[in-house]
Amino acid sequence: MSSTSPARTDLPLFPLNTVLFQGGRLPLQIFEPRYLDLVSRCMREGSSFGVTLIRKGRDGGQPETFEIGTEARIVDFNQLSSGRLGITIEGGRKFRVYDTWEQSDLLLIGEVAFLPEEPDVAITADHQELVDLLLELNLHPEVRKLALNIDLDDARSVGWRLAELLPIEPEIKQSLLQLQLPRERLQELRRLITKLRG
Repeated sequence: MSSTSPARTDLPLFPLNTVLFQGGRLPLQIFEPRYLDLVSRCMREGSSFGVTLIRKGRDGGQPETFEIGTEARIVDFNQLSSGRLGITIEGGRKFRVYDTWEQSDLLLIGEVAFLPEEPDVAITADHQELVDLLLELNLHPEVRKLALNIDLDDARSVGWRLAELLPIEPEIKQSLLQLQLPRERLQELRRLITKLRG
């Protein structure tokens, strides 16, 4: 491995039908033993796991997932009336999955490398329409419950929050996650919003 290759590490993976963005919050209901064990270990050790979008399911086996995912940390939990465990996770660093395997308890483990942080880019006047839409979405009761931390001056923060809150297909959200340039994501969001309004 060359000195420029990012260091790889093993990370438990939680394949989902949704995309998690950095700073985003996602409520989950946990009931499968492998994930209950994972959650209790993460809470005990203060460790994280990875969220990856399911590309397609496999009968009787692990689903096939996209290569780019997001690190997740548990920020809240509660016992639900259904007997399931409710947790809220928050997105951290993005990573690329190089290899996966299944443990004896059926938990999926990924060999991953964390991606570089996206560049810090300021919001400009031509993005004001996107900022206004985000403010509008943030007034929704379900969104308010998530208590999202939004920096309206940061192109990364505005792009991440809009990408997760807009009613668009998970595969489109995934393509927005995979972009490394905040301005590019905002341009793509503007195009998607125009399409949604059309």
